[in-house]
Amino acid sequence: MPESSVTKRKFDWYAMTWRLPVMVWQLLFFVGPLLFMIAMSFFLVKNYRMVEAFETTSWIKMFGKGYFWDSYFLTLALAAWATIVATCVAFPAAFGLAFKVSDSARRWIIFLLIIPFFTSYLVRTFSWYVILAESGVINNILGYIGLGPYTMLNTRFGTMVGYMTLTLPLVIILQTLSMANVDKNLIEAAQNLGAGRFKVIFKVIIPSAKAGLVIGAVFCFILSFGDFVAPYYLGGSKPPTLSILIIDTTKSGQQWPRAAVVAVMMMTTLMIVAFTAIKLAYSKKT
Repeated sequence: MPESSVTKRKFDWYAMTWRLPVMVWQLLFFVGPLLFMIAMSFFLVKNYRMVEAFETTSWIKMFGKGYFWDSYFLTLALAAWATIVATCVAFPAAFGLAFKVSDSARRWIIFLLIIPFFTSYLVRTFSWYVILAESGVINNILGYIGLGPYTMLNTRFGTMVGYMTLTLPLVIILQTLSMANVDKNLIEAAQNLGAGRFKVIFKVIIPSAKAGLVIGAVFCFILSFGDFVAPYYLGGSKPPTLSILIIDTTKSGQQWPRAAVVAVMMMTTLMIVAFTAIKLAYSKKT
C-alpha cells in the first residue's frame, strides 16, 4: 500500500475524532428529537391518550384548517418584517461601530450590547409593560405635549418591540464584526477613484460584508419566527402565531400529534430559509 494512502487514512481518522463530539451532540439533541417529532405527527389520540400509529389524520386535519394557514402566514410575515426592521436599524449602528469609533470604544459598546442577554428575555419583555401601557412611560411623556394615550400593548407594534428586544443587539453585533473585517484598502481605493459615500457603502462595504449581514438577518428571522413570548405577552396572542398555536393545540384534547405537525412545518420553513440564506451569503459572482 502506498505511504501516501496510509498517511491520508490516518489524517481522516484524526479529523473524524475531533468531529465526533459535534456529531454526537447533533444526533442526541437535534436529529433524534426531530425524528421523534416527525414520527409523533403520525400518531393518534384516543380517549385523551396518544397512541402509536402511522396515520396522516393529523396532517389532513391541520392542513384543512384555515386558522392554521392564517397563523402560518402571519408568523412568516411578522418574522420577515422584524428581519427587515432589525437589519435596517442595525446597519447604521454597526457602520458607526466598524468605521467611526476606536477599537477600544467598539469593544466596550459590544460589551454593552451583550449585557441585556445576561437577564431573562421574559423579564425584559415584562419590563415593556411599564413603558408601553396606556398609563406607561411613553404615553405619560406624550401626554405632556397633548398627545395620546395610544394603545401599544396587545398590538402588532407590541409584538415587534418584543422581537427587537430579542434580536436587535445580536444583529448589530454580527453586522459590526462583519464590517470591521472589511479590507480598508478597498474603501480607500474606491474613494481615490471618486466614489461617494453611498457608492462606497453599496459597491464595496455591503458586498464585502455580505456574509455577516445575511447571517445576522437569518438569526433575526429564526428567533422571531419561533418566538412565543413577544406575540403572547406584548401582542395579545390574537390572532395566534405558530408558537402560540402549538400551545393551544396541546391544550385542546391533548392533541400532541397536531401540535407536532405545526412544529414540523416550522422546522421545515426555518431550514429552507436558513439553507437558502447561507447559499446566498457565500455565493460568488461569476
